[in-house]
Amino acid sequence: MESKVEDSPSGNHSPNPRGTFVHHAEAVWDQREPYGPTGFQGVFISSYAALCAAFAALGGMVFGYDQGVVSVVLVMPQFLSRFPRVSETASGAGFWKGLLTAMIELGALIGALNQGWIADMISRKHSIVVAVVIFTVGGILQTASVDYAMLIVGRLIGGLGIGMLSMVAPLYISEISPPEIRGALLVLEEFSIVAGICIAYWITYGTRYMGGEWAWRLPFLLQMIPSTVLGLGILFLPFSPRWLASKGRDDEALQSLGKLRQLPVTDQRLQQEWFDIRAEVAFHRQTSALKHPELQSKSKMNSIKLEIVSWTDCFRRGCWRRTHIGIGIMFFQQFVGINALIYYSPTLFQTMGLNYSMQLIMSGVLNVTQLVGVSTSLWTIDRFGRRPLLLWGSFFMTISHLIIAVFVGKYNKHWSDHRGPGWASAAFLLFYMLSFGATWGPVPWAMPSEIFPSSLRAKGVALATCSNWLNNFIIGLITPPLVQNTGYGAYTFFAVFCLLSLVWTFFFVPETRGRTLEQMDHVFKDINSEEEEARRHAIEADIIANHHRTLASGGKEQGA
Repeated sequence: MESKVEDSPSGNHSPNPRGTFVHHAEAVWDQREPYGPTGFQGVFISSYAALCAAFAALGGMVFGYDQGVVSVVLVMPQFLSRFPRVSETASGAGFWKGLLTAMIELGALIGALNQGWIADMISRKHSIVVAVVIFTVGGILQTASVDYAMLIVGRLIGGLGIGMLSMVAPLYISEISPPEIRGALLVLEEFSIVAGICIAYWITYGTRYMGGEWAWRLPFLLQMIPSTVLGLGILFLPFSPRWLASKGRDDEALQSLGKLRQLPVTDQRLQQEWFDIRAEVAFHRQTSALKHPELQSKSKMNSIKLEIVSWTDCFRRGCWRRTHIGIGIMFFQQFVGINALIYYSPTLFQTMGLNYSMQLIMSGVLNVTQLVGVSTSLWTIDRFGRRPLLLWGSFFMTISHLIIAVFVGKYNKHWSDHRGPGWASAAFLLFYMLSFGATWGPVPWAMPSEIFPSSLRAKGVALATCSNWLNNFIIGLITPPLVQNTGYGAYTFFAVFCLLSLVWTFFFVPETRGRTLEQMDHVFKDINSEEEEARRHAIEADIIANHHRTLASGGKEQGA
């Protein structure tokens, strides 16, 4: 189908009823023809892109599995006999156990920060392969550990791989997804994380009955299966069309889009998205050249300097609001207190009179409850949007924390005499997990990868992911003493942060549902001058005109 450009009286371009391609201006989402229905229903229409996203989300499963394994392995007698310094009876056990957990978070922080430039340089999918190789080395060291030092090194190296995967998997998913179902496909990352936690938990629940060290070595060994499948399989998936466009490989970007959308490259919707991607890349490249004219000459030193200043561009006009949201949303995901309730749950179950085996089962039920919550967001995130989920999630989690705080403050010394409040606390614990899983679990993993411009997307997502790991580390440090020393005060503390997350979301977080990645400039109102708007329009018009001249001449497009 041949497309052509027609000018509207206003000088902008827009679709017309005759089926020809017409360009658009700022309100593109009001005019763009969708690829299919929104939400979970649209997944079946864009099945190939959904399968690619589901495969990439195996990176989340690797991340979640590692978290789930450690939570049970650390209390296995077989593990403690090999590493006695983390046993409860050993001197300084708390420090050594904390160090074991902190090594993963430290490695993940370093991995996520460095994955930004790696993903820009060698592509999203090849950086996934690098992450898998690093994680596999760490997994081998953990499985074969004969002393504490070897285990710590293995955890650190494994953490590097996990941090890299936790950053690049949602980035790749966002860049290949149709806007109508991008939220649902990005939810697959959180779904895979929680699924990995559940799978690991129940695997280690079973292997603890094995005799000998394979009780803990086998779970560590099994975590390399999904990572290996991901590392090999990702090679057969298409490159991100947006990464290809950022490298000037425009024809390949169009072919990749056609494969992902399962449509001919002449399809009007596909052409529209292709033009949008190229225009957004060209606009931000031109903007960077205007900001840093002294760094545009080709030299290795200028390339290094440009790489450094591009990180600072994330905090400058045109991007600082997005960076604020990316870092802030990951901050609140940790400070709404998910780890506090998980930490206290075994104690709560114990004081309710449950035996050790039932305590482990109920802890597993908590993970399954969170998974159920995440499953609902596959439908709700594109049906209702990101903002409503965050706002209602903050409200329900605030209520849950406050009620649990009241029960803990009133009955903490004699739970056995008040089984009713004990079970009520457990019920609100499950309700909290359901609420978190449906809202603040998936949305913070989805939004950062869709709000940044193409030139800074990898770095912006890296900063957001680093925020997650840094705040995860802080919460890990403060939660145990907070719960131990303040009791109900810990839950009041997290209730305040849940309420703050509601206020912050209401005032700062825009809705991104149904918008393409290239429309985020208008969502965030970053193009706020007539001069910038004119430049954007000129770039768009030039790309389209050049394309149609090429079609007419039968030649190759310039810059393609």
